[in-house]
Amino acid sequence: MIKKVSIIGCGKLGLPCAEEMANLYEVVGYDVVPFTSEKIKQVTIKEAVEFGELIFIAVPTPHVEEYGGETPSCHLEPKNFDYSIAKQVLSEVNQYVDKSKLVVLISTVLPGTVRKQLEPLITNARFIYNPYLIAMGSVAWDMINPEMVIIGTEDGSVTGDAQLLINFYKPLMQNDPRYEVGTWEEAEAIKIFYNTFISAKIGLVNMIQDVAEKLGNMNVDVVTNALSQSNMRIMGPSYMKAGLGDSGACHPRDNIALRWLSNDLQLNYDLFDAIMHAREIQSKNIAERLVNLAKEHNLKIWIHGKAYKPSVPYTQGSCSVLIAHYINELGMKVDYVDPLTNDFHPQIHGVILMAHHAPTTYGNTGLKHLKTQQRFYCDILPGSIVVDPWRYLKPEDVPGSKLISYGNTRKH
Repeated sequence: MIKKVSIIGCGKLGLPCAEEMANLYEVVGYDVVPFTSEKIKQVTIKEAVEFGELIFIAVPTPHVEEYGGETPSCHLEPKNFDYSIAKQVLSEVNQYVDKSKLVVLISTVLPGTVRKQLEPLITNARFIYNPYLIAMGSVAWDMINPEMVIIGTEDGSVTGDAQLLINFYKPLMQNDPRYEVGTWEEAEAIKIFYNTFISAKIGLVNMIQDVAEKLGNMNVDVVTNALSQSNMRIMGPSYMKAGLGDSGACHPRDNIALRWLSNDLQLNYDLFDAIMHAREIQSKNIAERLVNLAKEHNLKIWIHGKAYKPSVPYTQGSCSVLIAHYINELGMKVDYVDPLTNDFHPQIHGVILMAHHAPTTYGNTGLKHLKTQQRFYCDILPGSIVVDPWRYLKPEDVPGSKLISYGNTRKH
């Protein structure tokens, strides 16, 4: 039975996961940056490796900066992720391990990377690939309430180490998830195609929103609500709320990287480029609507929410920033209001895009305080034009201002 665990990489994703593990196990952590935790003792990498029976590697596999998704990328040459940090850490860990240790890599990589580049660096210990389905803002909850636990072994069989990992997770989990065991390549593919399915789904519902805007007499929510209940053949309700494009440090960059894999494998087609191109055009459509309204009424443009989602400070992959990019291209400036990105404004007046809606973002989690959160970051002064792409506001929520429910062009 596992008692001692080490986490290499205690950053914004690794540390919350480590703290959940610490509820049942003895856990220490290492990171190149000092961290603060009441549950996790920070030690050297050598001490961490020597302490743990399970050694989780939770280091970043970043993309090139301009490939994050907060600016257009479809015109750029496709590129793979940067695995240099993962390689460095695995090589260093290998110096201190022996066969009594199980090294578990949880970082996202493209299919084929573990076998070709990463697992060969662990020659002195056992190895498993175990990518997580977690998201910023709800990391701790996601870690113990996953839709599934993904485990990759060399031949795809449920080895003793795979069963050891399953037994480790079972007492931690709150939702009794399924355990999907496959080859390293299958586990890599499950993780990254899970993300790109979400991106494709969001792209599709936002296309319906574009149709509603251009066609008229149509509320996108009537259409998407009907489709979201059609679970006999096509889908379930998750990610079926049209709004802004898929955002964050994972989904956009994963689709961007999969463009590279399409070329590398010579598939001769690239669905991922189409998904990301649709995201960019959908964002540009919103930008054009904001600019036209601003010019028509001689108002400035505000975006209510700069971070890629509510309740986090991160702007990597932010659709708000992408929309601002297109607004700037059209010759107008944008100001943001978002306290977590240090964009403080007590009052705003102008054309205002309501980029954040916590109940939509966190609707699939058990975080009730976020699922019910519908707060403004500031006062909206009368005479403004409020553009709501989530269609949750009512006219009385913005007294004295005009409300545009983007995606609902019904006249009655």
